[in-house]
Amino acid sequence: MNTNAKKLIFAAVIFLLAVAACQSMFGDGMHVNIDGDEIDGPLGAVLGVFFGGAGLLLAGLIMTCVAIFLCLLFAGLGIMAVVGVALAAVIVVACVSPLLLPLLVPIGLYWLFVSRPRKQRRLATMQQAI
Repeated sequence: MNTNAKKLIFAAVIFLLAVAACQSMFGDGMHVNIDGDEIDGPLGAVLGVFFGGAGLLLAGLIMTCVAIFLCLLFAGLGIMAVVGVALAAVIVVACVSPLLLPLLVPIGLYWLFVSRPRKQRRLATMQQAI
């Protein structure tokens, strides 16, 4: 960061602090309205800061609860979406499987011819062990 930017930021901070000091000394102060009773002066400022802080704490708590709720909601929706896609895949396979029967016959014959010698070897090995 160059020196001109540093000087500009420093001047802006000093200017904002001067404006805040002038507003606190010469401003109209803070007024809090509670059920029609207007409270001003130092007590009004203290009450305003207290209620503002309490509102921020309450907002943080509410946002945390909403975030947890949304995490659970979207996790549940994600699981339901995966189940829905799997169900759709099963339905599509069930619809397409009669059309795949001519392809399944040669695959089944190949599997039968390949597994038969393997089964014979296994039986021979079992007979030898006895």
